[in-house]
Amino acid sequence: MLKATDVLQAVEEQGAHFVALWFTDITGLVKSIVIPASELANVLENGSHFDGSAIEGFARVAESDMALVPDETSFVILPWTDGRAKTARLICSVHTQDGEPFIGDPRNLLRRALEQARELGLRFKTGMELEFFLFPLDQDGLPIVAPNKDIAGYFDIPDDPIRSMRRDMLAVLGNLGIKVDSTHSETGQGQHEIDFQYDDALRSADNILTARIALKTIAGQYGYYCSFMPRPHGDLPGSGMHTHQSVHDLATGVNLFADRESDYGLSETAQYFLAGQLEHARAMCAVLAPLVNSYKRLGTSFEAPVNVTWAHVNRSALIRVPSTAPGKEFHTRLELRCPDPTANPYLAMAVMLQAGLDGIRHKMPLPDPLEETLMHGAPGRMRQIEVLPNSLDEALDALSEDDVILSALGPYVSDRYIAAKRQEYDEYSQQVTEWEVKRYLSRF
Repeated sequence: MLKATDVLQAVEEQGAHFVALWFTDITGLVKSIVIPASELANVLENGSHFDGSAIEGFARVAESDMALVPDETSFVILPWTDGRAKTARLICSVHTQDGEPFIGDPRNLLRRALEQARELGLRFKTGMELEFFLFPLDQDGLPIVAPNKDIAGYFDIPDDPIRSMRRDMLAVLGNLGIKVDSTHSETGQGQHEIDFQYDDALRSADNILTARIALKTIAGQYGYYCSFMPRPHGDLPGSGMHTHQSVHDLATGVNLFADRESDYGLSETAQYFLAGQLEHARAMCAVLAPLVNSYKRLGTSFEAPVNVTWAHVNRSALIRVPSTAPGKEFHTRLELRCPDPTANPYLAMAVMLQAGLDGIRHKMPLPDPLEETLMHGAPGRMRQIEVLPNSLDEALDALSEDDVILSALGPYVSDRYIAAKRQEYDEYSQQVTEWEVKRYLSRF
């Protein structure tokens, strides 16, 4: 594990001239302060002080003075910088002036949730499937959403420059210390997926944060725009961020979800955890699918489910239990399929964990799985199944009524998050779309 002295030595040896200090607002957008490398020793010891009053959801003007505290273990050299612009990167937590972790910092909220898990002797691990679109840029530098030159279908080999771009993306992620299982073309024209290896939840969140910046940077170098928008066009499928989860014994590292003697290979702990996530799914949705546009992805395909159910092979279920080969029970996990790539990864993992822990604490009974395909099932059967919210507004209503998910966010973040998202939805509701004009203007 890197220490402050190791970071200082690495900066000197690798010739970095600048250090970017990264953190996020409550919506998950990356914010950055860049310092000369000569100031790093002071920042590592005392933090970097900044005015947080203008950051989304952070503070009122009267309490705006804050400090960035770097996490030494997040040190990397940004591979797309070199020479006199060579820059190192440190992810930071936000602290108040008296040295306390700031209650509005998403990374601190996840750390608090992970600490609660550790008090129960548990370690939370996750792995994400990150989907995105690559759109060519026009002469004005704007993305051309449709039609797309990349016509590769599901698992097809794309033509250059996409093929070379994806190789460079994987190489850059590797240089950043982010381990990838694979990448492949997705179902939409210009759509791709990168699957990240399993890791501790905080590290996974840091990796998603970093990957989104890295992929956009590399795409720009090829004259493309990398978009994580959940549904960028009505004729295209949506992009998700399916999240695989498991809980491990803190002392031994044993996967506590695995029990090959039980149905579906799930232990009691896994069943309680799964039941907790189903119980709080509607409220979690406001964090896991955080945009107005997110609800134009959910329900459009098996890959973007709305049914609050679980299953083994049924991909229209919200949570799937992927099969594991005999002797590979340590891979037992739950795949949550509603998150999309725009979610703040720290808040997303905090609410997922707290929902599961609530199920464990209260030993929630797990409903029976539903393996049949619900999207084409009998209407009477559909009415018996709870579904996710069909709009951001409805998701915020569910969040406002769920004490467990509100507690996961804390009163400070939950109040500001809901207010910001309500404003976003209200602005959207006042828009007059092109569809409305075409539909109604000449009729009435």
